Amino acid sequence: MIRLLQTRHVFVAILALGLFTMAARGMADPDAWWHLRTGQLILQNHAVFHSDPFSFTRFGQPWINHEWLSDVLLFGIYRVAGLGGLIVIFAAIVAASYLLVYVRCSGRPYLAALVTLWGAVASASLWGVRPQMFSLLLASMFLFLLESSEQHPKLLWWAPPLMLLWANLHAGYPIGLVFIGLFLAGETLEAGMDPEPWRHFLPRLKQLALTFFGCLALVVVNPYGWRIYLYPFETLHSAAMQRFIQEWFSPNFHDPASLPFLFMLLALIGFLAISPRSLRPRTLALLLLTIPAALRSMRHIPILMLLMVPAVAGLIEAWLQDLSATRFLQRPLAAQSRRTLIFNLVVLVCFGVFAGFRVQQVLSRQREVEARNFPAAAVAFMEREHPPEPVMNHYNWGGYFIWKLYPKYRVFMDGRADVYGDEFMTDFGASYYLTGNWKRPLEQWNIHTIVLPPDAPLVTALRSDSEWRQIFADSQAVILIRR
Repeated sequence: MIRLLQTRHVFVAILALGLFTMAARGMADPDAWWHLRTGQLILQNHAVFHSDPFSFTRFGQPWINHEWLSDVLLFGIYRVAGLGGLIVIFAAIVAASYLLVYVRCSGRPYLAALVTLWGAVASASLWGVRPQMFSLLLASMFLFLLESSEQHPKLLWWAPPLMLLWANLHAGYPIGLVFIGLFLAGETLEAGMDPEPWRHFLPRLKQLALTFFGCLALVVVNPYGWRIYLYPFETLHSAAMQRFIQEWFSPNFHDPASLPFLFMLLALIGFLAISPRSLRPRTLALLLLTIPAALRSMRHIPILMLLMVPAVAGLIEAWLQDLSATRFLQRPLAAQSRRTLIFNLVVLVCFGVFAGFRVQQVLSRQREVEARNFPAAAVAFMEREHPPEPVMNHYNWGGYFIWKLYPKYRVFMDGRADVYGDEFMTDFGASYYLTGNWKRPLEQWNIHTIVLPPDAPLVTALRSDSEWRQIFADSQAVILIRR
């Protein structure tokens, strides 16, 4: 117990609590709701979906639900612990992901903790109750296994079963394959540059190659078979997703939320220039692949931080060592006085109480978050008044409609952009923004009710159209029906 109250250990515990507290946030992700409904139906029917059950525009069309196991887990947690349980567990998943990053960093505990928090802040806007967090955790675990396996080769055998789990949780599984492949390529390059005979490197390279092919083979063990191999690449090449979905946009460095990422990127470049340490070829290869991906789409920033944080921490530590400025950071663990241990205990308890209070505050405000981000009052109105179908809804609200109104209403569209396709999303964008032949989707799908935000250009146009009548309006949503 006394050892656990040493200042360094308390510091790490506070880091873990801080990451957990940062990650605890209300459920505002628009896709979380259809994940819950899908998980509920999978458990009820004892079968996964292979075609769309939720929309009237794509009903019966093929659907590869690459997140089916995540859906089941989300609904299982919800059934046992409610929305609060989901918020707490996903906060723990995020915190665990970044604690593994901390463990991989040089300069523990103080420098490593500082840079880990920096990377966490840079990626925090992408956190939430969403299956992508499983990919974040598994990517962090893969990097930990790959690096630790240099000293403990048997750790690599954990990679294939984790890949089997990953391929059923989320289509981000290629991240793990890329990590293994670039470790193999980078260490092969290092072996070629080393004067030692190749036989010293062959066991390691052979193990990495076997791990890669073992993981690749296990991906096919999922309800959708070999088609899951193609799915991630089809998603990455969707032009409509790049145009309409915010997290697929490039980072906006005019937005203060993007500045920690920008400063981290500048720090990497700056310390590469002045630090006496150079990056290993495998690390450089990983960064050269993930930095362009993060600059193209914000959703890749959390994965980049898993790589960039240890790289920046290592470069800063080497630079400080070169300046002989690491005495405090590297001071050996010494016996501490009773007064110091009591002070550490008080600090830890106070921080734990603060974290608990903060999480409780987040949980108590979930209804406010829901009302602020989704048309809760409009949905209640629809449940009571039953406006006529078919209904055109906003893209971000489709999942909420599926959770609240299915099967009474089927949605026009929801967050499963891959199901609807680029052309459909482009047509919806034309209607929403009154561009091109904007009336065509309304006529094509015989829309009788529209539920959109009050500032939608389409709402402004139809309010002055004698063919349409407004039956509900608040600050979040407007409901219009065809006369």
